[in-house]
Formats: sequence, C-alpha cells, structure tokens
Amino acid sequence: MAEAFSEISHFEVLEPVSQSVPLVFNSPHSGRRYPQDFLARSRLDALGIRRSEDHYVDQLFSLAPALGAPMLVAHFPRAWLDVNREPYELDPRMFDGPLPSYANISSIRVAGGLGTVPRVVAENMEIYNGRLPVEEALERVETVYKPYHACLRRLVVRTHVAFGFAVLIDCHSMPGNIRVSGSGLRPDFIIGDRYGTSASGDLSRVAMRLLDDMGFSVVRNKPYAGGFITEHYGRPAKGLHALQIEVNRGLYIDETTLEKKPDFAVLQTAISAFLQDFSDYVEEYAADRSLAAE
Repeated sequence: MAEAFSEISHFEVLEPVSQSVPLVFNSPHSGRRYPQDFLARSRLDALGIRRSEDHYVDQLFSLAPALGAPMLVAHFPRAWLDVNREPYELDPRMFDGPLPSYANISSIRVAGGLGTVPRVVAENMEIYNGRLPVEEALERVETVYKPYHACLRRLVVRTHVAFGFAVLIDCHSMPGNIRVSGSGLRPDFIIGDRYGTSASGDLSRVAMRLLDDMGFSVVRNKPYAGGFITEHYGRPAKGLHALQIEVNRGLYIDETTLEKKPDFAVLQTAISAFLQDFSDYVEEYAADRSLAAE
C-alpha cells in the first residue's frame, strides 16, 4: 500500500554515524507518500498511480548508512514530481495558463509525458482528470525540487571536500519486461554512466563484474544510460563520479499487485554484499588517485 501523505518532510537524509567512504546514495523515485488532493484529481486507481514508482528501492539499498555513506531518500512520488529531470521540463498541454519562457517544453521526455511534473505513469496511463494551474507546477519546483537538489548538491560537495573524490550512486528500478535491443537479454541490473561521461569506466566495469560474479545478468547503458541526475552531477575529470543503478523489479515484486516477493530479503542481502565490495573498491580507487595527484 502507498503511504499516506503527511506533514513529514518531502525527503530525508539517512546519515551514517560518521561518513567514512566517498560515496553518496540517492533514491529519487521510491517515494510512497501521495498527497490526498493529488489522488483526488487523478483518473487512476490506487495501483495504477503507483506504476512509476521505483518500488522499495530505498529499502534495497538501505545498507548505505552502515557503510559510512549518506543516502538521500524522496518521500514524494515520482508521479507527482520527478527530480530526475531538468527543473522546468513542463508540458504546456497539462496546464491552464502560459508557462514561463524558460520552461523546456520540447524535450523528448516532455513529449513522452514524463517531464518534471509528469502527465503519465508507466504504460502511458494519463494521470490527471483535468488541467492543472501553472502556479501549482511551479510551486512544486520551488518548494520540493529545488530544495531536494540543494540537499543532494551539499552531500556531494561535502563528500568531495572531505575525500577529494566522490561517487554518487543513483538508485532506480526498471520494469521486469525490459530487454536489451538486439540481444533479447532481460538484465537483472543496468549500470548507467552516460556512456562514460558521468563516471570513470573503471567504476562501471567493477560494478558490473561484482554483480556478474554474484550470478546476475548485467549490462551497461542500454537501454538506460542515466538521467538528469547522473548527467548533472557526474564530472569525472574533477573527481566527481555519478553512476545510475537499475534493478529489475521482476526480481523482487509481483508487478501486478506491487507486493514484495517472498525472497525480497534475499535480493536485499545480495545488494548489500555488492555495495560492501563496491565501497571497498571505491576507497582503494580514491586512495590511488590521491597518491597519483601528489
């Protein structure tokens, strides 16, 4: 069941006792708190509105603070606001009144209904039963989107200053029926680094090798190379790396009922083991880069 929306913050940082590794985790699409007025204006039922969630990804990656890394977790749902977009990717067909001149109304994501304030959830299901006031979309950007990114930016900068190196892990899930074009492979994980522009290829290859050694099928960048967050925060030449990790939902939920499968904890444990090994590698990698710079 989706959690009820409340006055609790739209997002929170799960902090370690002390940050001991140059990693930052982010779960921007796993929010399960739905505003009641949003639900009242939706044409979708309680399950339909949740089709865009990265279901329970925050729980799958919950080891992060124990590793010594902070984790930023969204509580608001992606169907209400998508922070993995530019701040003003807005579809003029959705709103009463004109959008500001700086809005990006022509991106591919807007055309597909998946802008900053989405028009559809997965499977192209329309969310709203009518148009929204422009002011409401802009308010979501000002009061939630911008503070969210300000928080994420602080975590990344803090990490970079403390360690001279930072790796942002952007945590997502994907539909179980996703296949890699040309091969028909249905991957368990996809590692996205924007085709080598958001993170060092060494980090991507190690992440893939660790998951492959655990028996998972893993691909890189296809069909998901990373979104706005990896593109915006990844600056490998400056020691700022951003990787997107997509987990196949078919591994851990029933995609019809959205209930966890009985072996959810097994996958959670496997991901925790992967994160521990990857964290160990990142520490060594950062130390090597620090020595090389001296």
